[in-house]
Amino acid sequence: MKAYLKSIIEFNDNNKSRFFAFFIQALIFVSIVTFSIETIPNLKPQIKVVLNFIELFSVIVFSIEYLLRIYVADKKFKFIFSFFGIIDLLAILPFYLSFGIDLRSLRALRFLRLIRILKLVRYNKALRHFSQAIKMAKEEIFLFLIVTFILIYFAAVGIYYFENSAQPEVFSSVFDSLWWAIVTLTTVGYGDVYPVTVGGKAFTFFILLIGLGIIAIPTGIISSALTKSIDSKNADLEE
Repeated sequence: MKAYLKSIIEFNDNNKSRFFAFFIQALIFVSIVTFSIETIPNLKPQIKVVLNFIELFSVIVFSIEYLLRIYVADKKFKFIFSFFGIIDLLAILPFYLSFGIDLRSLRALRFLRLIRILKLVRYNKALRHFSQAIKMAKEEIFLFLIVTFILIYFAAVGIYYFENSAQPEVFSSVFDSLWWAIVTLTTVGYGDVYPVTVGGKAFTFFILLIGLGIIAIPTGIISSALTKSIDSKNADLEE
């Protein structure tokens, strides 16, 4: 029985396993759509009943899937604490946690249902390549994030010293300046906070140039890792 279930749940080389994968993917999409419909104001009570039934059905199926994956896993604790194991748990956890919890916290818990989208990574080859690429380039990405945080802090400190005297209500501290640093380095530039001094504008020019590079770097890292992942997959198939 364990081997039979394993062939359906973990492999995609037979009709039953393909149907199972398609069914779970379809249910994920339905669950996300119902989540969006629930945000529509003044829904009819009948519609709410249908949405609640769909959510209950989805949770039951996802719960059974999660338990079956633990059952068929060769190393159960390794699966539970793996990326997909955590995603599968978080996909159903908000439903169970909502019982007996203050209703003011329920909205935040319901938002976590969107984590179900990440379950699609398991069933999509392109998404699996992307996941593999992230794992391959995790050290480079981690280094990039550290450098980015350093640059954001540096930009916040710099603009604070340039603009604090001219705009004390806007750049009142380094912490308030962090918002400007983030939107400038990401080249979003909302325009709600901007420099007015000559020094501040010149400083912003250099920060914007750095920001363009910050956007390009992770794209190159992930693209390179994706190419390596696909080449590695193709090499395995040829062998």
